[in-house]
Amino acid sequence: MVKIAVMGYGVVGSGVVEVLTNHSENIARRAKEEISIKYILDLRDFPGSPFGSKFTKSFETILNDPEVKIVVEVMGGLHPSFEYVKACLEAGKSVVTSNKELVAAKGAELLKIAQKNNLNFLFEASVGGGIPIIRPISQCLAANDVVEIAGILNGTTNFILTKMIREQMTFEDALALAQKLGYAERNPAADIEGSDACRKICILASLAYGKHVYPEQVHTEGITKIALADVEYAAAWGGVVKLIGQVRALENGKLQIIVCPMFIPRESQLATVDDVFNGIMVRGDSTGDVVFYGKGAGKLPTASAVVADVIDCVKHFKARKYLYWEDGSEDYVEDYRLNVISMYVRAKTEDEAVALKNVKQIFGEVTRLSRKNAENGEFAFVTNSMKEEEILTKLEKLKSMGICVENTIRIGNL
Repeated sequence: MVKIAVMGYGVVGSGVVEVLTNHSENIARRAKEEISIKYILDLRDFPGSPFGSKFTKSFETILNDPEVKIVVEVMGGLHPSFEYVKACLEAGKSVVTSNKELVAAKGAELLKIAQKNNLNFLFEASVGGGIPIIRPISQCLAANDVVEIAGILNGTTNFILTKMIREQMTFEDALALAQKLGYAERNPAADIEGSDACRKICILASLAYGKHVYPEQVHTEGITKIALADVEYAAAWGGVVKLIGQVRALENGKLQIIVCPMFIPRESQLATVDDVFNGIMVRGDSTGDVVFYGKGAGKLPTASAVVADVIDCVKHFKARKYLYWEDGSEDYVEDYRLNVISMYVRAKTEDEAVALKNVKQIFGEVTRLSRKNAENGEFAFVTNSMKEEEILTKLEKLKSMGICVENTIRIGNL
């Protein structure tokens, strides 16, 4: 029998306990060992819980119990999660986590400790909830050089954008609905400002390319500036607006990585990923495009991924799973302004004819877009491909001519 501890009894933690309890026989058969929960760590009280005897408020109890071989961390946040996980690994306990913030910030350090102590530090549930993605990249696609990863990595923002696209909801109304349905937190900043998707693309990039990418290295934009006008112009262009996390390797050894809204053509496999679903495209040099699709969050989908990692840990007590990447470096990520892109621009002017003449003079030929019921003086266009820093410089010239640039969105070649 393998005894484990679960740290955190929130949505995911309670789901982990539920899955381990309700599927104990099947799990034991697959793990070749019975798995028993000895402790559940939480500062709250749960009167009447059938697991009452397992609750503890003392991390030290778990840390100092030699019977506990695996610790599941589902508390979330960076502190004290990092200190607890580090202590567990140093004490000879393997760790499974769903904590994307922890893995994105401290993954290299924790993997190094796990390797040194011949333990496992597994985190399948940290990206995509119940969607298998960590194992496929590290194992199934191991014979490939990963050319690019791009995905819709946040279900909340995808739900909001879907409502804007399908039902012409404003951003504010769609966000309010997402909160009402429980898809968005009361404070939705991590979702709508892009930091959740940023952490996930950092983990995928670190795994695929073998060197840690830190969230602060990634230029990140959310969806708070997206208006219904942009959604309509995207349709006129031939696509939809999605929040995309994207990374690709460059010939100079650096990574090009960004999180931002993009216009995605209707032909893209990511264009039809709607509502709270996630879609992650991995482009391998041998396989071509492989897309992983499913619900990226939720109690039981995420818990199932956590429990699968627990089973993996039990199977690999003596033969550690190889999951590792090196420390990152300050110069590892290319400045996003050097990326060659084309960009959608929505602007306003008092004299449209003069403004368009100025646009052509500064940008050369552009693709003009139109929509029904556009406001007076509003116009939109898509630039040709060039370095982003060139586009930004040209936009400043437009602004100096009295043209108000209301929004810009990158064009995704996906």
